[in-house]
Amino acid sequence: MMDFSLIPADPKPVIALLSAFSSFSAILLVSWPYLARDTLGDRMRQVGEERERIRLRERSGLSGRKDPLLLRAPPKKFYQAIVDRFNLSEQVGDGEIARMLSRAGYRGRGPVVGFLAARLLTPLAMFVAALAYMLMFLNEATSLLPKIAIGLGAAYFGYYLPIILLKNRTTKRQMSIRRAWPEALDLMLICVESGMSVEGAFRKVSEEIGVQSVELAEEMNLTTAELSYLQDRRKAFENLGLRTDLDGVKAVVTSLIQAERYGTPVGQALRVLAQENRDMRMSEAEKRAAALPPKLTVPMILFFLPVLFAIIITPAIIRVMQAQ
Repeated sequence: MMDFSLIPADPKPVIALLSAFSSFSAILLVSWPYLARDTLGDRMRQVGEERERIRLRERSGLSGRKDPLLLRAPPKKFYQAIVDRFNLSEQVGDGEIARMLSRAGYRGRGPVVGFLAARLLTPLAMFVAALAYMLMFLNEATSLLPKIAIGLGAAYFGYYLPIILLKNRTTKRQMSIRRAWPEALDLMLICVESGMSVEGAFRKVSEEIGVQSVELAEEMNLTTAELSYLQDRRKAFENLGLRTDLDGVKAVVTSLIQAERYGTPVGQALRVLAQENRDMRMSEAEKRAAALPPKLTVPMILFFLPVLFAIIITPAIIRVMQAQ
């Protein structure tokens, strides 16, 4: 038989408590967009500062100054000492680490040195944290083998933690660029067909697209600087494809390189590529929408059905208790 002793005789306090919780949740949901911090202004300011540093550096180089301004900050002395002490610079190899960092938005020698130092310091920090945890919470009777296994596992996780964080940032950055890239191509098409040069189109688009994607505005701004100062314009386009590592961007880069080499028109290629990128974005959105119902099945079973059963069964239980 069902035990009704645990059910309160007067359900009004429970109903009032649930109503208060629902009201608080609704207020929090409505006010959350106003409480969350918007970093768009900070990122736009960083893009503007980086553009100004590029201009000052090139101006100082042209004027023959002996102390030109640096575009990228030098590495920290502590990280540099660690890299030099353990000779970690050999891991850079053919520049794969620098390319990985550039895809995540980190450029220059400073991030490379910091990443190499982090891959050495993070395992040690995780190992020390694991030892502190075992000394504080584990029983002294625990054998030595599990403690060694926990410490080694923490160190192994710490070695790959910087790579995981870097890949996560790269994925978010690529997603932002991928979403705004079709609109950027449309703006470039308008600029090119109105008679602007490729450098002018990149500069104008970098100023306008920052509202939608600060990452794309930053990449196009750097490409504009490279087109202005590199001797080989093809290298500037290739750098854009390497920094973003997106198929849509690489296709546009190939079209621009061919236009530079053979003099082919850029407008028609940009129009076709913009439509293709827009179709790819729509296809990806449809795939995500199609995968949503299976993902919602388990949360609905765990959280929605018990509440539904409670709402349906509670009035009957209250009536049975009142009848007794």
